[in-house]
Amino acid sequence: MEKAIRPMRPKVYASRRFHFSAAHRVYNPAWSDEKNAEVFGPCSHPGGHGHNYELEVTIAGVPHPDTGYVMDISHLRQLIEERVIKQLDHRNLNTDVPFLAGQIPSSENLIVALWHQIQPLLPEGVELVELRLWETPRNCFAYYGEKA
Repeated sequence: MEKAIRPMRPKVYASRRFHFSAAHRVYNPAWSDEKNAEVFGPCSHPGGHGHNYELEVTIAGVPHPDTGYVMDISHLRQLIEERVIKQLDHRNLNTDVPFLAGQIPSSENLIVALWHQIQPLLPEGVELVELRLWETPRNCFAYYGEKA
């Protein structure tokens, strides 16, 4: 007797880009202004500076048999815009964003903090696999979570 062939259930990756504008000052408060300027350059200017960030969120999962979706992208957009982007857009990352409190708001620290904000929003069976954060058109940071 032959075994029934099961339909292939491939893992599919889906990405969505988000935009926000924010200001920050990259500096270590334990250091002098001179040391901050030496290490961080113009990014440590006491008045701060801003960026037009682009955030790409990549999720993965097996498409649901009823919809063919890993996750409805419009639902992903709504979740992230309402629960994450609104906390960042036109804000000062040093003073206005609770989930960055006590951290130097470098793009490296920001992308890890964003992971911890986004991951719990996703439904069961949907995996957050990558975040990409463009600070400028030339500077991009990627994070894949902590793999045990």
